Amino acid sequence: MKLFVSNSMRGVMDELLPKFERATGHKVEVSYDPAKIMMERIRNGEAADLVILGGSAIEDLEKAGKIAAGSRRVISSCGVGVAVKAGAPKPDIGTVDAFKRALLAAKSVAYTEHGASGIYFSGLIEKLGIAGEIKAKAARQAGGLVGEIVAAGKAELAVQQVPELLVVKGVDLVGPLPKEIQQTTVSSAGIFASSKAPQEARALLDFLTTQDAKRVMKAKGHEPAN
Repeated sequence: MKLFVSNSMRGVMDELLPKFERATGHKVEVSYDPAKIMMERIRNGEAADLVILGGSAIEDLEKAGKIAAGSRRVISSCGVGVAVKAGAPKPDIGTVDAFKRALLAAKSVAYTEHGASGIYFSGLIEKLGIAGEIKAKAARQAGGLVGEIVAAGKAELAVQQVPELLVVKGVDLVGPLPKEIQQTTVSSAGIFASSKAPQEARALLDFLTTQDAKRVMKAKGHEPAN
């Protein structure tokens, strides 16, 4: 079976998919991309058996007839955080003012251009009145894991969804954004209406809502759905 999933779930899938394959004998081919890019791929005709994306993506796909009616299920939620190179001093980001000071003090800040967190962060720095200063020293890439830029020493701070920061070796999580400016993204799953393996897709969906899977999600920076 084929799985489409956003980058925020990479750490979870790295641990859970081998368990699922061993338990069921079903093999899973997984493809990762930021939700925005994944939606473009689906609109352009690509399909899988199961898809897990954040925000309203699954609901939108269901309305468009791409996702089987009634198959949509909430999986987890996560917020945006900040990371530094492993062993580097962690700045204070406990308040909005402290977070703003940390961004201005950093030599460079890494974030995505098309990922959900990067799009949100671009708007946030505009609201905070520091967009010009941050963009002038930004280390941006279309998608992927921006913690890798910090791990490589090419940026001082990485701003991305917490699970995406946790999956990168060589960085330390500073913490989540202050609650006043936090953005929580809810990830949902749905089975493609055109799936050639709908039963296997449902089996994976059921597996992802087990207590064991929820423990893994929590350890990887997600808040599992009830």
